[in-house]
Amino acid sequence: MADARGMDDAGTGIDDWFRSLPVITRYWFASAFCTTIGANFGIVSPMKLIYSLDNIKDNFEVWRLITPFMYVGKFDINTLIGLFMLYQFSRQYESGGPYNTGAGGGTADYAFALLFAVVTMIASFHLLRGMMPLAPLFVRNLVFFVLYLWSKKNPTSNSSIWGVPVKGMYLPFAYLALNVLMGNPFFDVLHGIAMGHIYYFLVDVVPIVYGKDVLHTPQFLIDHFGIGEYVTPTPAATAGGRP
Repeated sequence: MADARGMDDAGTGIDDWFRSLPVITRYWFASAFCTTIGANFGIVSPMKLIYSLDNIKDNFEVWRLITPFMYVGKFDINTLIGLFMLYQFSRQYESGGPYNTGAGGGTADYAFALLFAVVTMIASFHLLRGMMPLAPLFVRNLVFFVLYLWSKKNPTSNSSIWGVPVKGMYLPFAYLALNVLMGNPFFDVLHGIAMGHIYYFLVDVVPIVYGKDVLHTPQFLIDHFGIGEYVTPTPAATAGGRP
C-alpha cells in the first residue's frame, strides 16, 4: 500500500508540474518530447519530420511545416539539453510577459511571436541555405529566437552558464560563443538570434523611432486566448452551473 501511494503521489506531482506550465510552453514542450521519443523509438522516421518543400508541394506532406520545430534530434546529451532549454527559456519568456503586440503582453502575443518565427525561419531558410549550412530542423533556431526576445525584455537579469554569471542581454551571444569555441554547430543559433532581432526591431524599435506599429497580433489569436495570460479552464469551471 505504501508503494502504491508513493506512485500516486509521484504521478500527481508530474501532472501538477505539467499543468503549472504556461499553455504555449506546455504544448510545445509536450509535442517536442513526444515527437522526439516517437522518432527515436522508430514509431516515425526522422526523415518524415524534417522540412522539405518538395515533399510539401508534391506529396502534400503539410505536417513538415510544423514538425521541424518539434523534433529535437537523436537521443544524446545535446538532445536532452535542447529539451531543457526549450522548457526553460519558453517558460521564462511566456510567464514573464511577452512583447505586447495587441493582447496585453499575454499568451496570444507569444503565439503570434512564434508564428512570426515559423514563417520567417522557413522563408529565410531558402534565402540563406546557399550561404550557410542550415539544417532543415528548426527547434534550436526557435529556442534561441525566444531566448533573444527574453534577453531584450530582461537585459539586466542575472543568469549563468555552467556557473559563470551572465547578464540577460549577453546570454544569447554567450551561448553562441560557447558553441563556436566547442566546435558545435552554431548556424542554427545565429539564425534564431537574427530572426529574433528582426522581430524585436519591428515590435520595439520601429514604434519608438518611427511612431508606427507594424506588427499586430491577429484577431483570431486574441479571440482564442483572450487578453493577457490564458488560463486553461478547469473541469469544475467548465461544468459550472450543471446539475
